[in-house]
Amino acid sequence: MPATDPINLKEKVRRLPDKPGVYLMKDRLGRILYVGKAKALKKRVSSYFTPSRAQTLHPKIRALIGLIHDFDTIEVKSEPEALLLEGKLIKQWKPRYNTDFIDDKRFLLVRVDLTETLPRFRLTRLRKEDHSRYFGPFAHSGLLRKTLAQMRRQFGVLLGDATPQKLPDGRWQLYDDVREELYGSENLVTPETYRPRVDAACAFLEGKSREWLATLRTEMQASAEKQNFEHAAELRDIVFALEKTLEKTRKFERDQPFVTTDEAALTALGQALGLHPAPRTMECFDISHISGTYCVASMVHFAEGRPDKAHYRRFQIQGFIGNDDFRAMEEVVGRRYRRLSEEGKPMPDLVVIDGGRGQIGAALKAFIALDLTPPALIGLAKKHETIIFPDARAPLNLPLNSPALHLLQRLRDEAHRFANTYNADLRSQKIRESVLDDFPGLGPVRRAALLERFGDIDKLRRARLEQLAEVEGFGGKLAAELHAFLHHPTPPPA
Repeated sequence: MPATDPINLKEKVRRLPDKPGVYLMKDRLGRILYVGKAKALKKRVSSYFTPSRAQTLHPKIRALIGLIHDFDTIEVKSEPEALLLEGKLIKQWKPRYNTDFIDDKRFLLVRVDLTETLPRFRLTRLRKEDHSRYFGPFAHSGLLRKTLAQMRRQFGVLLGDATPQKLPDGRWQLYDDVREELYGSENLVTPETYRPRVDAACAFLEGKSREWLATLRTEMQASAEKQNFEHAAELRDIVFALEKTLEKTRKFERDQPFVTTDEAALTALGQALGLHPAPRTMECFDISHISGTYCVASMVHFAEGRPDKAHYRRFQIQGFIGNDDFRAMEEVVGRRYRRLSEEGKPMPDLVVIDGGRGQIGAALKAFIALDLTPPALIGLAKKHETIIFPDARAPLNLPLNSPALHLLQRLRDEAHRFANTYNADLRSQKIRESVLDDFPGLGPVRRAALLERFGDIDKLRRARLEQLAEVEGFGGKLAAELHAFLHHPTPPPA
């Protein structure tokens, strides 16, 4: 790439439009250093080259400015589109300075060194390439510390401030005051009896991380829709960092020897629920919406105590519009098991409903309406992790260190994650489709015809001109105008 002198760079800034878009800062070799979004490209990009602001900037930004030799911009139609394009380009190019900002020591991680005799759960802000597992980042430190305190009581694990004592017989005394710290867990352990506690706590934290990720995505989309773009961008950075940690966790798990305690958990669950034999297949339902909008449901399927994603299902609520978890639960449970019955496929051994008495009553109502005998059916009320039965049996609370409860929690948390992810996907699609609002002459009928033909805005952008012309309501002229609208401007070359 030919050099760009400062005079030409300033002239390039002056020619920028006062419209939303994305800018890409480049070094002398044409490498992308940083990707940013702007409500007004001219105002935002020019701020990088204002000498009077230099001393007020973050040191990393000052270092970035010293390396900028050129920039490119991509003009878009709206701020939501700029936010989405910025995130896409950061993922595509992985610019050094975006990565530095995302990985900056702003957020807390939880670190577990599995090479320790008694692994402990510690807080850190620095992720290393070692034999430890990391969870997070967590933006709310107070909530994270409460979560760790809950884990210490629920699973009987050690935190970073613990000082366990080794006894002459080879066992370890975890705490001086077992009644206060462990709430029922054995205080005297061996490394072998302590390790399942660590595994259960890690599964719990991973579920929290995935639940947190789904919530962040939903909050990010909501902030963008409310035009609170700075907050949306901050949430997006946390999402990127959390996705990176979860990816590293998956790689870590693939590299570790496989040890399973699923059989013990299944046996314990069967005994707790009075099921003989123990449930080998389980399905769990969850409802997700934001104040009644984008109401969706998820169903996850576990086989032999582990996720079987080939049998996951997700549902958009079809029977009504609004906020009614009970009607939504009745609808999706009915749709799932009507189909299994019609196809002659076996029912699961256990159906778990995320919720209490009302939700499980709605699920039971769906089976009655279909004249189907339900399999074993329970609800899991999250506040106190109470198991609710559809009959006259009293509610059941399992010990917090029970492997049966841990299995139900993993099942429920996976359903929650899957539902929230679907909800966030729908919100993201809605924002992307909003670009069509700026195309003149596109009423609701033609818009619906386009989305029915192509599915979403990304496929619509890839459509050829002749494919657009085939859609009902589009002639050659309107199809050509839409094609030009969707493809201008184009992203810069690699």
